[in-house]
Amino acid sequence: MKILVTPTSLGNNKNSEAVRLIEDFADEVVFNPYGHPLTEEELIPLLDGVDGYIAGLDYITENVIKKAPDSLKVISRYGVGFERVDIRAAGERGILVTNTPGANSESVADMAIGLMIAVARKITFLDSQVKTEKWPRTSGKEIFKKTMGILGLGAIGKAVALRARGFSMNILAYDPYFDENFANEHNIRKCTLQEVISQSDFISLHLPITENTLNIINENAISRMKDGVIIINTSRGGLINEQAAYDGLKSGKIGGMGLDAFDKEPPGISPLFEFNNVIATPHAGAHTGEAVEKMALMSAQNVIDILSGKDDCRFIVNGCYIQK
Repeated sequence: MKILVTPTSLGNNKNSEAVRLIEDFADEVVFNPYGHPLTEEELIPLLDGVDGYIAGLDYITENVIKKAPDSLKVISRYGVGFERVDIRAAGERGILVTNTPGANSESVADMAIGLMIAVARKITFLDSQVKTEKWPRTSGKEIFKKTMGILGLGAIGKAVALRARGFSMNILAYDPYFDENFANEHNIRKCTLQEVISQSDFISLHLPITENTLNIINENAISRMKDGVIIINTSRGGLINEQAAYDGLKSGKIGGMGLDAFDKEPPGISPLFEFNNVIATPHAGAHTGEAVEKMALMSAQNVIDILSGKDDCRFIVNGCYIQK
C-alpha cells in the first residue's frame, strides 16, 4: 500500500498518533514536499502509484481525477469541507471521498468567538497602538445581550451558539437542514436567511460552498444589514463577495470583519486590509493541537477502513456517484 499525505500539519508532526497509524499500515507514505495546498500540476505526479490519499486543501479537480492512477481507491479529506474535490468525477471512477465531520468544531467555534470579541473591542488595533507608544481613546462595541445571527447550524454553528449563549446573546439561525430539537433546547430562533441578515448585530458564517451559498454575503445582502454590523467568517472565503465587503467597510455599513477564510488563499495584499477594523487570520480556526489530532485520526482511519475492505465507513460523501 502507498499513501499520500498532504496536510502540512501532518507532514510536520511525525510524532502524531495518526502518522504512526498510517506508517504502520502502509508500505510507503509520501508527504507533501511543498508546504502548501497543492495545485493540479503539483498533485498529479505525487499520486503515481498511490492507493489512498489523505488530502489537505488541495485542488482535486476533474483533471486530477482523470489522471489519477487506477490504484487510487480513496481520497480522505482532512477536515469537513470537500468543495475543492470533484466528488462526482471521483465517484464515476470508483474513488470514495470521505471527510471528518465534527473533529474541528470546538476549535473553529473558539476562533469565531475570539474574532468577534477582537473586532468588537478593536483589540488588534489597540495592541498595535500601545506597542508603538500611543495611548488612544476609542470606543468598542459590547457583545452582551446583542443579537447573534448564525448562518449554518451544523456542528460548528451549534458550538458557536452555545458559546454565544454565555454572553446572554439573542441567537438567530438559518440552516436549510435546521435542527429543531437543538434550537428548542437552547432557545435559538429559526429564521429565514433574510431575517438573520437584517436583524443581527453580529453575523457568523458556517456554511459550505455550494451554488446556492457562493457569495451569499453580497451587495444586496449587505444593504439589508444593520448599520455597523460585524461579520465573522471562519468557514470558506467564497461565501463573501470581497468587493461588496470592501464597499460596505468603506461606507461604514459594515462595522468590522473577522476573516479566517478568503476567496483566494493566501490572499496576498487584499484591499480589505486597508481597514483597521478588519482582523485577518490564515485559515487557522482548526489549528489547535486537539483538532489537528482528531482530524488526523479520523482521516487516517477512513483510509485504513476503506483500503482494508470495510464497508461501514460512516463518512463517505460521494456514495451516490459510485458506479456499481
